[in-house]
This record gives sequence, structure tokens and C-alpha cells, in this order.
Amino acid sequence: MKVLIVGAGIIGMTLAYEWINKNPNDEVVIIDKEVHEAFHASGKNSGILHAGFYYSSDSLKAKLTAEGNRLLKNFCYENGIKVNETGKLVVAKNEDEVQTLNELAKRSIQNNAGAYLVSEKEAGKIDPNAKTYKFALYSPNTASVNPREVCAVLRKKLEKIGVKFIFNMPYEKYDKSYDFLINAAGLYADKIAHQNRVGLEYTMLPFKGLYRKYLGGDKIKTQIYPVPNIKNPFLGVHFTIMADGTIKIGPTAIPAFWRENYTMTSRFDFGEMIEILSLEAKLFIKNSFGFRDLALYEMKYYIPGNLINEAKKLVKRLRGGFKPVTPGIRAQLLNKNTNELVMDFLVERKDNQIHILNAVSPAFTASFAFARYVIGSVNSE
Repeated sequence: MKVLIVGAGIIGMTLAYEWINKNPNDEVVIIDKEVHEAFHASGKNSGILHAGFYYSSDSLKAKLTAEGNRLLKNFCYENGIKVNETGKLVVAKNEDEVQTLNELAKRSIQNNAGAYLVSEKEAGKIDPNAKTYKFALYSPNTASVNPREVCAVLRKKLEKIGVKFIFNMPYEKYDKSYDFLINAAGLYADKIAHQNRVGLEYTMLPFKGLYRKYLGGDKIKTQIYPVPNIKNPFLGVHFTIMADGTIKIGPTAIPAFWRENYTMTSRFDFGEMIEILSLEAKLFIKNSFGFRDLALYEMKYYIPGNLINEAKKLVKRLRGGFKPVTPGIRAQLLNKNTNELVMDFLVERKDNQIHILNAVSPAFTASFAFARYVIGSVNSE
């Protein structure tokens, strides 16, 4: 069987890895419109390996993240890729956020994520610079890796076992036959699905994540995150310790104006801008899923001082400069019928096709477990 996978990000490549493991005689081809693997979200994310305590227990994210964390760490250790075992503290600002911490602690138990509540004093021992109110949630399983390194090693392993990569090849221009299609095209997964009459009720709503690198001397010892609003899929501005030990603050969740809107000029697409701005205007007017409130709140982060001030709320000391680093774009799916964000991973199947429509965070962490789930459903038929 000849299998075509669209998208050379972490999801497309782990799906190829799992397919070949299960069907070693099949021919697998991965195409991508870019010049190398992991060009977009897979290479531009912060490389955090999440533990899996944020998600409601009935979700795919809950079922796959803890196992994905273990599998990806194993892949890294087996292939000489550095894993920075930092752990993570989720810190509270007030009594309401302590209640959310309690909910996250319950989810951690349900999801086998390994995170647990600690007192303010205990949090201070884990990281003296972390600032919290009464309690914090500690996640020993959270870690960080270099996502580009992970993807580069995975590509080499795939090529060694016979997977063929074709770059600078958009799906629309690929004219060779295949027996099975896997659409893992990230920001354009909905477009490819629509061409195949799949997922017509969904569209991509891109959000821009801005980061800044911390240049100061007040270090942190662990990832430090705020208590999130668990009604939306964004985790808020936080401190990230990278695989190499450098520290970033971010990301934002600013509505983007077109799909690859990394800067105000990059890959500008007028048609996309009109399509997305029209959609955002509709969501703004209706305040669907709190979009108006989110947009107004997040747009302030275009002013660097606002991003820095938000980060300062999480720590006791933060002195020194910051510099901007490469932003990322989150390929977040929206249900056009309900005007609600799709909170969970979403996979649509049609005949000899699989479409990965919503593979947002923690998809990088969950990727190997996610691939087992998706390919397992095919092989069980």
C-alpha cells in the first residue's frame, strides 16, 4: 500500500513512524509545502513536555498526554536528545485560583499525570523565586526539549527505514497516485479536508504566540505557569526554561490576521486576511466563547512592557532585559456552526482518508501516543 502523509511536522512524522512499525512493507511518502521538516508549529513551539493535568478526563488530550510524555522522553533518551527535567509549578494569585488548582489536582489523578498540590512554603523550596498564594500545583513530570532537534532526529530515523520526504510540494501539486491519505497539514489541515468534503463545519482560527527571551540575572529553577482559565485552551503567559537552560516569557494568544502572520508582512495573503478578519469580526460582535474579551486582553501584549509585567506577577524578583524571539502560530480549530473553539484533538475519518483537524497543544507532547491511537484505529479494522 502507498500512503501519502501531508505535513512534515511532529504529527505527520510520528504517524509515519507508527504506520511503518505496524506495516513495514508499505510505501510511505511525506510531502510538505516548506523547505524542511517542522517549519511551523512543531519547530516554533517552546518544547515543553506537558504532564497532562489540564484536561478533562473524558478528552483525548487526557488519555494521550501522560503516555505521550513518557514515549517522547524515551525517544529522546534513546537517541541522545537532551531532556531538561525541570518540573513545573502552577502558581495562584487569589482564592478563586486556588479552587482551580484543586480541580487541576483532581484531573491530575484522573489522568495519571503525577502533579499534586504543595503549600506556598513547599513551592518556595522547589523554586525560591516562584510567587504563589497559599498553594501551588507541582508537576515533576514536566520537562523541556529542543523541538527542532527532536524533529530532525525523527526525520533521519524515518528516512533510514524508507520513508520518502518531498519538500516544496503543496498537496494541490502532488499528482501521483496513493492508496491512503493522512492529512496532518496543521494550519491548512481544514483546507485539505474541505477539498475532500470532510469537516466542512470547521475552519482554522489562527492565534499568534509572542515570546521574549529573558536576559536578566534572577533565574528560575522550574517552569512557572499561572492558573489558566480552563474554559479555553490557552495556558496564559508563563516562564519557560528551554532545553539549553535559557528562559523565555510568553506566549500570547493574539488573534492572527492570516494563517502565517508571524510578522506584519510575512507570507501576507489578502484572501486569507479578508476571510479571517470577517470571521473574527463576527466572533467579536457576538463575543462568542468570550472572543471579544480575549482579543482585547491579548492585543495589549503587542506592547512589550505589558507582557513583561504579566510575567512579573508569577515571581518575586525579575530584573534585567528582554529581547523578542521568533513567534509561533497556533492552528486552533473553530466550529462554524456553534462559533465555539474545538477544545480537544479532532480526527475525522472518511474511506481511505484520515484528517487531523485539531492537533494543538499538547500535541507535541502527545505525538507518539496520538500516532498509536490514530494508526491503531486503522489497523483494528
